[in-house]
Amino acid sequence: MDLILTAIAEMAQPFRMLMLVTGVFAGLVVGVVPGVGGLFAMALLIPMTYGMDPYAAFALLLGMGSVTTTSDTIPAILFGVPGSVGAAATVLDGHAMAKKGEAARAFGASYSASMIGGVFGALVLALAIPVMRPLVLYLKTPDFFAICAFGLSIVAILAGSQPLKGLAAAMLGMLASFVGIDQIAGVERWSFGQIYLWDGLPVSLVFLGLFGLPELASLLLRGSIQGSAERPSYAGMRQGILDTLREWPLVLRCSAIGSLLGAVPGIGIAVLDWIAYGHASRRPGSGPKFGQGNVRGVIAPESANNAKEGGALIPTIAFGVPGSASMSILLGAFVVHGLVPGPEMLGKNAAITVSMVLSVAVANIVGAVTCLMLTRQLARIAQVSASILVPLVVTFIVIGAYQTNMSAFDFLLVILVGAVGMAMKELNWPRSAFSLGFVLGPALENYFFLAYQISGWSWLKQPLVLVLLGLAVAGVVRQTLSWIRARGRAGALPLALPDIAMGAILTVLGIAALVTAAAGFPFEAAIFPIITASFLTLFSLLTTVQTVWRWRSPTAIAVAAPEAAGEWQPSGGPVMKGNIAVIGLCLALAALVLLTGHLAATFVFVAGSIVALGSRSLKTPLAVAAGATLAIYALFDLLASQPWPTPWLAALLRLP
Repeated sequence: MDLILTAIAEMAQPFRMLMLVTGVFAGLVVGVVPGVGGLFAMALLIPMTYGMDPYAAFALLLGMGSVTTTSDTIPAILFGVPGSVGAAATVLDGHAMAKKGEAARAFGASYSASMIGGVFGALVLALAIPVMRPLVLYLKTPDFFAICAFGLSIVAILAGSQPLKGLAAAMLGMLASFVGIDQIAGVERWSFGQIYLWDGLPVSLVFLGLFGLPELASLLLRGSIQGSAERPSYAGMRQGILDTLREWPLVLRCSAIGSLLGAVPGIGIAVLDWIAYGHASRRPGSGPKFGQGNVRGVIAPESANNAKEGGALIPTIAFGVPGSASMSILLGAFVVHGLVPGPEMLGKNAAITVSMVLSVAVANIVGAVTCLMLTRQLARIAQVSASILVPLVVTFIVIGAYQTNMSAFDFLLVILVGAVGMAMKELNWPRSAFSLGFVLGPALENYFFLAYQISGWSWLKQPLVLVLLGLAVAGVVRQTLSWIRARGRAGALPLALPDIAMGAILTVLGIAALVTAAAGFPFEAAIFPIITASFLTLFSLLTTVQTVWRWRSPTAIAVAAPEAAGEWQPSGGPVMKGNIAVIGLCLALAALVLLTGHLAATFVFVAGSIVALGSRSLKTPLAVAAGATLAIYALFDLLASQPWPTPWLAALLRLP
């Protein structure tokens, strides 16, 4: 008790509380901007702590890191664009709720669940630090592989009524995650000689393209986020909070998932979100189906991703093993301030450890309350015209992507992945399964090879491995049997030629990946890609055969379940026009950025796009463009002072 009182007294000093609040507001701002993320902000803030004492320094850093997963739900719910990789699961039901006029309810549920999850994670951190070391040391490489494999089994649930498509999409995501230099053998895999691809495909850019651009195309067609004219109210926000309180067992279970699995090194936040989402979808409860606006699909991932921060601190503080990528950066702050993770953090520096717990808890409360106060105003954005929203969101996506590597390939990658995401959305191939495969692929490969290298195949006999792999197989089998029974009642699905073409393309891609991996990579780098490509070929081929069989069935269209069919329309239809328009906007902005620089490009693009999309006056486009330019300047030039490449036009003008 004396230790807790000491930590409270230390943290109560005005400057330290100011740093905590400053970190919270910095985290909220960073979380809103797609493509930036907590890693960027953490690396930016560490140099600012050099002259601070440890209490103030970690209050600033943990205040920021604890709430980026609170505010990243704002673009996820409003635009279907995950503010960070931790909001990808929230997109599915949160954005669906916003489209139905329930944005305030989604925000209320999200922020209240985030607050409870964050405080729960802090409590777990406080209780677990003394006993966590032996538990984490007990887990071996095969156990980590089994945990990741169990997470991958969520694919069967995320795929809903079409498990074959889900499994094929997950394998495609895993193959995409293998692009770059292999960490085990040190050889290039499918980088095509491009240095840009040596580090693999950036996760944030893949998620922006996969989820963001397809939803912007839909938004452009609808005219606004919210179809109805109903104005957001405090009643909606209150209903969302009551939803969270009513679902308190789900909140606690998902908070436990986030904090406990967050303490396992290598299990990232994107994985935790999908595991929590899959757990919730096993018991859908009342209301809409998952993916169509079920509030439990918002509560579950938001509880888990905020609880994860407390869990990730456990191995970081206990013995210097970062529980997440942001914690690896935080270890640099330990060095700067002369702290050594391990026994000293529970002895001589125990008060600092307790202050970290308090910082995480208070930051989550302050962040959630701040967002709740803004909920009604944020929900009003759902009524703003798409002709204004789409150019603004495209601007932050494209420039946020560009600042990742300052390369034209950043633009190309987001647009290409966006095109793939559009095709998957319209043909009803689950993008969530692709994203889960993409984030789990590297961890599965590393754990698989290390386990094989250490124990051969004997690791498959370990008890925990058998239990987790058994649960994974049982989950897939159960969902497949449910699909077979439902198909028998509902009849076959109507399918179009593009769906057949998609399956055929993935089959050919799987065969090509299998052949190139077997022929061109050494064993260490080839074994897991070969396994993945084989499964991709199998699942894609089965999907294609199933599609052709249904298509030939004379009763297929008559007895079809319309909600399971893709939304594909022939070229020239509104869906295709929306997709082409968004890709065109991205290409136009990318060209302007390369030619004139990010600030001039922002102003010209936003003003021109709003006019082109139907504005009848110049006043609104110019005002919105000026505001967007100031926001870009404040974020990427003042807050994150970094050199930008010389625009092509400026380089040409310097020529003699």
